[in-house]
Amino acid sequence: MSKQIERSDSTDSDDDLSKGEIFDVLQNERRRYVLQYLREHDGPVQLGDLASHVAAQEYDCPNTDVTSTQRKRVYTTLQQSHLPRMHETGIIDYDSESGTISRTAQTEDLTVYLEIVPGSEFPWREYYLSLGAVSLAIVTILWVGVYPFTVIPPLVWATLIAVVLSISAGYHTYVGREITLTEYVAQESESHD
Repeated sequence: MSKQIERSDSTDSDDDLSKGEIFDVLQNERRRYVLQYLREHDGPVQLGDLASHVAAQEYDCPNTDVTSTQRKRVYTTLQQSHLPRMHETGIIDYDSESGTISRTAQTEDLTVYLEIVPGSEFPWREYYLSLGAVSLAIVTILWVGVYPFTVIPPLVWATLIAVVLSISAGYHTYVGREITLTEYVAQESESHD
């Protein structure tokens, strides 16, 4: 007889996840890899296969190059920490005795967030924050009148900042659209096969 970890009474699998639960799950890279793997596989998956996949993602190597130590390290933390926590919130179904993990309706809801923030995406927030800080520093230096910077007229500086910001935003938009379109085209082609 299989043994399933009990869900807490406060969380029903039909309830919507709170923002806190969503952030709790998605802030951890291993949990994001679990969700991505489940999204790619229709039926229940085995813990061993999942651990190999997650280890390969973390160590940036093919599944066949994952060492037994790397796999065991990931396997243990998935088994003892991540999967039970995800099961308790209803994000996945985890049978600890058989070592199988299945998707739930909550898993499907979280895939929307994975599409918006892929695990390997460039850290755009930090980039824009840095760009803003550099721009503010240039404006401050121009306001104070530091010599080498005052050689170039303020309108040229403003134009340069605007151009860098526009190119960055355009590229970010293009990359975001490409990711979404690629996934959409892949799903459409699978549904027509």
